[in-house]
Amino acid sequence: MTTDPGDRDGRRPPGGLEAAILTALREAGRSLTPRQVRDLIAPEGELSYSAVVTTLTRLHKKKAVTRRREGRSHRYSALVEPADLVAQRMTALLQAEPDRSGVLRRFVDDLAAEDERLLRRLLDDPDGED
Repeated sequence: MTTDPGDRDGRRPPGGLEAAILTALREAGRSLTPRQVRDLIAPEGELSYSAVVTTLTRLHKKKAVTRRREGRSHRYSALVEPADLVAQRMTALLQAEPDRSGVLRRFVDDLAAEDERLLRRLLDDPDGED
């Protein structure tokens, strides 16, 4: 299981399991069952089947994956990239804050120089390549 090296209790960072699942679905190039997803992202069995099913269900509600019934199980395919979910969370947090200007100012102040250059480039040319 991939964890944040700075996280001492071995837990994934927020959104980490969603990102790992979306990446596994994208890389597989075909629809997968929850068990197949779990086997790809946690081959040593360090992740419970129910955690994968719960996360896939949440991703389906967010319209990040498709789901189709096959026998007694479902098969899932990714509809979005992990970055899309992070952007959605960032947008939701910003929209919930009454002082959006203050939040954005502090966000920009805290950016690393390279990230600030990238953000400026994206604002100047939103259709440009990353």
